[in-house]
Order: sequence, then C-alpha cells, then structure tokens
Amino acid sequence: MDPITFSIIRHRLFRVVDEAVITLKHVSGTAITNEGHDLMASLYRADGSLLMGGVGFLHHLTSAAEACKAIIRRFGDDIGDGDIYLLNDPYTAALHTSDVYLVAPIHYRGELVAWSACFVHVYDIGATNPGGFCPDSRDIFTEGYSSPGIRLVSGGTVNRDVLDTLLNMVRSPEMVALDIASMIACNNVARERMLALIDKYGHDTVDMTCRTLIQQSEDLLRRRLRDLPDGEWHSRQHLSVGDDVYRVVLKMTKRGDELEFDFSGSSPQAPVAINCTRWASLGGLFAPLFPLLCFDITWNEGVIRPIRMVAPEGTIVNCTRPAPVSVATVGAIQSVNNAACATIGKMLDASDAYAEEATAVWHANHFAVFLFGRNQYGRDSIGTLTETFAGSGGGRHIGDGVDVGGEMPNPISRMANVETLERTLPLRYLFRRRVTDSGGPGKHRGGTGMEIALTPHDAPDGGLHYVITGKGTAFPMSDGLSGGYPGAPNCLSMGTQQRRAGRRTEPGCGLRPKRGRDAGRARRRELGRLSGDGGGCPVCALERRRRVRRSADARPASRAFGLCGRRGVDGGGARHLRRGVRDRPDGGRYRRDGRQAPRADGRAHRTGGRRMSTRVSEALERRRGMICCRGCGRELAPLGVPWKPAAALDEAPMRGAGGAVYSAAPEVLLRRFCCPGCGALLDCETALEGDPFLDDVIYD
Repeated sequence: MDPITFSIIRHRLFRVVDEAVITLKHVSGTAITNEGHDLMASLYRADGSLLMGGVGFLHHLTSAAEACKAIIRRFGDDIGDGDIYLLNDPYTAALHTSDVYLVAPIHYRGELVAWSACFVHVYDIGATNPGGFCPDSRDIFTEGYSSPGIRLVSGGTVNRDVLDTLLNMVRSPEMVALDIASMIACNNVARERMLALIDKYGHDTVDMTCRTLIQQSEDLLRRRLRDLPDGEWHSRQHLSVGDDVYRVVLKMTKRGDELEFDFSGSSPQAPVAINCTRWASLGGLFAPLFPLLCFDITWNEGVIRPIRMVAPEGTIVNCTRPAPVSVATVGAIQSVNNAACATIGKMLDASDAYAEEATAVWHANHFAVFLFGRNQYGRDSIGTLTETFAGSGGGRHIGDGVDVGGEMPNPISRMANVETLERTLPLRYLFRRRVTDSGGPGKHRGGTGMEIALTPHDAPDGGLHYVITGKGTAFPMSDGLSGGYPGAPNCLSMGTQQRRAGRRTEPGCGLRPKRGRDAGRARRRELGRLSGDGGGCPVCALERRRRVRRSADARPASRAFGLCGRRGVDGGGARHLRRGVRDRPDGGRYRRDGRQAPRADGRAHRTGGRRMSTRVSEALERRRGMICCRGCGRELAPLGVPWKPAAALDEAPMRGAGGAVYSAAPEVLLRRFCCPGCGALLDCETALEGDPFLDDVIYD
C-alpha cells in the first residue's frame, strides 16, 4: 500500500491509544492510577489479537488480548455495538482479581472490526483485606469477586443492576465507581477515535494497514533474532515467604528466529498468594521483551508469534484453580519478569551489534504496602504507597543505571506526591530519598533505590492497619550482568520515632506477608522505614576503579560498596575483590582446576583493551570454536558446552559482599566464577547451597 498513507494511519493508531490513556488518568481519582500509572490501554483486532500495545504495565498487553478472546468465546454472536464487558478472573485472563479489565468491541456499519481494552488496579475488590492484596488467603474465593466475563454496558447504556451488584461488594463504592467510570470513558474515546479514522480512510485501507503492521513487526523481530547468536541462557529467582523459599527457574533458548522460555524446574504452586496463572506468566516474560528486543518495533501480535513459553501446570508460574494469586503481581509475575530480563540481557550481551542494548535487571522486588483505617476526617480510607513504582535502573555497558529510575515493565511508572497520601490518610512523611549505594557495584553501577520513613499522624484510632507483601528481604534479586553484582535487597523496619536520630534501624520482618488484619498495625509514634532494592550492574567493579580514582569530585563513599559507590574510593565493601579467588575441591559433576588463581587485580598481561569481533559477554569471547577469557585468552570450553565447570569458583555468604545496606540472609551465597588464568571475574550468581550452576551455552 501507499507508504505515506501507511505511516499516517500507523501514527493515528498510536494517537488513539495515547488519548485513551490520557482519558483514563484524568477521570480516575486514585493515586495508584493517575499518579502511579498502574494502568494500561491498547487496541486489538476483531479476533482479539494485539494490534497496538499501549503504555503502562506491559504485563497486561497479552492478558487483555486473551480477555478479548474469552469474551468472544463466551458471548459469540451476542456481542453488540456499544457493549462493554468486565473481566477480572485470573484463571481466565487477568493477573489477579484487583486488576479489572474492561474490553469493548468496536463496530463499523454493523461489523465487528476491532476491540479496545484497558485496566486499572481498582480501589477495592471486596477481598479479605482492603485494597485486594491478601497474603493470608488460601484460595481465590477470599480474594474478592471475580468474573470470567460480564456485560457491564449494553448498547451504550450501563446495566445498573450489574454495576450496583459490584459496588455492593466493595468497601468504598464511590471510588470503585470512579475507577469503572474512568475505564468506560477510556474505551469510549478509543472507539470514537477508531471510527473517525475508519470514516476518513475507509475500512479496507485501515484493515490493510493493521495487517501490514503486524506482519512488519513479526518480520523485524525475526530478523533481529537471526542477528543474535544461538544459545541457551539461564536465570533463577528466589521468593522468601515466611520460612519457605520458592524458586522461579528459567531456561531461554534461541534458535534461528524463535525464542523459547522454559520454566520447568520452578517450585510447585504455593499455599500462599504469590502464585500466578499461565496468562500472567506470559505477560511477565513479554514485559521486558517488548522494550529490550522491540525498542524500535510496534508492539503487536507479530511480536508474539516467534515466542513460545513452557510453564508446567501446578507450578508457581502456572498454578491451578483455586490456588490464591492476589499477591502475584509482586510475587511470581515479577520474578518471571526478572528472569526474562536477565536472560534477554545475556543474549544481547553476547552480540557485538546489540551489546549496548543489554541491561542488568531493574528494580526486582516491590514493597507493596496497603494502608487502611479511619483518616483524619473520620472517614474510612484505603491507600497504597506508590514509592515502590519509583524503582531503580539496571546498569548498562554504556553507563550507570538511573537512580530511582522506574521499572522495566512500565515505561511511564511514577510515584505520587507526598501530599497525596498525607491528604488521604493520617500519615506524615519524615523523609523520602535515595538509598546510598544500593545499586550493584560494577564497571557501571546499578541505579539506587528509594527509601522512605513515615509515621501515623492525627489518627483518630491511634494508628493505621497495613498489609505488606512482596518476595522477602533475604535475597538480592536485581541480577548483574557479565560479572557485575546484583543490587541491594529491600529492607523494612518498624520502631519508635526516637530511633531515627542517629541510630540505624535493623531489618525487621522484611516483606513477609502479614497474618491477619490486626497483625499489621502502625500505632502512634511508631516509625515505618522501607528501602527499595537497587538495580543490578554489568562487569566486575575492578574495571571501574581507575576511572573513579581519577574523578575530579572523588570523595569518600559509604562503606556499603566502597570503591563501587556512587562517587569516590573506599576500601571497605570491595576489598574482597582484590584478594583473588579461592578454588573449591572437586564436587559433584563439576570439575575444579585445582590451582590457586592469581590476584584479581594483578592482570599485567591483559591485552590492552583488545576486542574480538565475536563475543559472549564483556568478560568472555568466542575464538576458534572455544569460549575464552577476554582478558588473557584462556580457553574454557568448546562452543555448545557449559564453560563454568572450567572456571575457578569462589563461593561465600552474600553478606560478605558489602556493608549493612547490602545485607542478605546468612544462608544466601554469592558465587563468583573467575578465569583460572588471570583471575578476571566472569560471572556471578545468587544461590542457596545445592542450587545448580546457571550453565549458559553458546551454540555458535
């Protein structure tokens, strides 16, 4: 078709989505939506396939596509012009019950031609806990109302009986009604703009543009995949809930122009609400894939076609009904997102052409805090801390990660103003700031996270109830890249206000789920202090040392990461890097070299920055069919064979990797794989005793 017309219509489709998102934000009255941007709006084809992915949380692009298809299967020929359908059942398409989808068919002259879809995290869903996160839940039946699809609007008229029934089951019906009204308005704007576009250019021309756009995206992604090396890359995420540890294990295999994400080996589904369904896992892996592999490609069905996911049924990443899933978005889904981000980053890092696009893992653990109780005006109120959306950027080969840099799966993530929450709830912020040196130490450090402290203020009942959920504080989860370290883990402490004056608060219960409504209660004069995790980083920190020492504004840094800190040089946290590595004796299926490796900083025989034309990572390269150290040329393994058994292994408690900010549970290990020839740090892993190596393999 005419390329000018194609380009105009393509940009008009982008604009349709943009206007729908703007409408959604302006009508909604909740901070999590209009300030935190926990939302999404997109366009879909008549068959429910993704046409134009919008901004917001990208996990929902594929889930909303399945929601459209579920409505088509459920209502068939009874889908009318002007209808809008509500769906929030996690076992049908949604991520959890609090994420309510409204999907609307778009008819042109009586023919179904497209769909629009949007979601917000509704103010309340009628679950056991206000706000919808229910860590005590043992099944989905206590996590609020859920619908596999119900007609909310018929022919442009709201079905009041349906809406009243929904509002009758929630704690704050006026705010939930506003959430639903914002989504209805969003879909109405999308429908009007799409019909105006079709009126101007004709249905056949617009439809041809849509088909061409999808085919173009598929062709571009397949071409990019063919440019990347074939291989398999592994990642692992740990979830610490109470005394239990769950794992999300991923093997990503790339062959030709296709990618497979295999989650075999992940933990069985949990009795608590950190599980997620198959559709949620699919959204979790696409959330980093869209921005990392398709940064210049339109996000639509064409991007989905070359991707395959394997998620065994009955596991934490594909639970079976009625397993609880209300905490999935900060539990298994985010772990899937982190694992996919790590493996995609490794694959990009293995290519000379795309290495600059590789990134360490961003903001790998939310601290999701819901607060509820009577506010200073004597009314019941529900609020959530949006500081968790502030995030922390992962480091890249071209520079440090962005401090408080948002998160990978939401390009427009933000946090609300302090005054927004203080106006809604009887709270006072004591500070909101960056966590010093929380980013991973490396050649380019990870971005720092956010730290806040607040206390009840003017609370009629003497305090507030709260629910805190997440994946625990025991494990750093923002993995590094090419030998770079992970970012610091989250931290939570509760105490009195007097502790804020010069006395450090120690990690308390972490982000473990609270048991029961009254188990989490912040009383008068009690201080809550939370710090977010930092971003991971690429490449060994020793590569940063010379550049930092020459910095004109060098000054002593926190002892958390020493020379790897934000500025300056200090021997504290990184001293262990200069002691070389220790070999372990033969063990299991892995061979040990048996020699003591040289000092890690004694690499006088390095090759002066030489770079081969083919690479595996910043620390490894391919040469004559072998995986070799880029520093000294030491051959480690043939292509197609894991190289880590030939590396020198240093395994030590993660707590020894830095200062107090870089704390972790005593049983958490940091594995460092080093070159037996020159001591160069090649890769790092976070592990527990007995965890297998993450054996990445390059085929060509």
